[in-house]
Amino acid sequence: MKTLYLVRHAKSSWKFEELSDHDRPLKKRGRTDAQLIAQELCERKVEVDMIISSSAVRALSTATLLAKELDFDPEKIGVQEDLYHITSAALLQFIQLLPDEYGQVMLVGHNPTFTEVINQFAPEKSLTNLPTAGVAALAFDTAYWGQITQDNGKLLFLDFPKKYR
Repeated sequence: MKTLYLVRHAKSSWKFEELSDHDRPLKKRGRTDAQLIAQELCERKVEVDMIISSSAVRALSTATLLAKELDFDPEKIGVQEDLYHITSAALLQFIQLLPDEYGQVMLVGHNPTFTEVINQFAPEKSLTNLPTAGVAALAFDTAYWGQITQDNGKLLFLDFPKKYR
């Protein structure tokens, strides 16, 4: 069994116009929402073997806040520049190439790609937009990441901070 957590980065700030999109930080609400969703993941008893984040500042900050709450060493977060502007097809390939030693992986990245991938595995949800700091948990009935498909995947839960505000 493989479990994948797709987490969209938390709310970012547009306050610093001189910064590139890649370098935008989290705003205060983003930090609060990331901690809130991390606490909810703890309530669900979520444990991860690996966290991999986009290299964007807002994604890596979100991943760090999640890691601290989930008792995952933030120094061990994998940073993957490709996750910043990845397509849904490329993200599926990336997931299928994850090391099989990891049973539960969390990816922290961006829309629209994350929403598109969630909809591929959970078409019944027909999600229009994964909200900031939103998380989708997907389980796959296989021992190998390379064998994940729509046929062996199912949505475990979809969660986002607005449910708790």
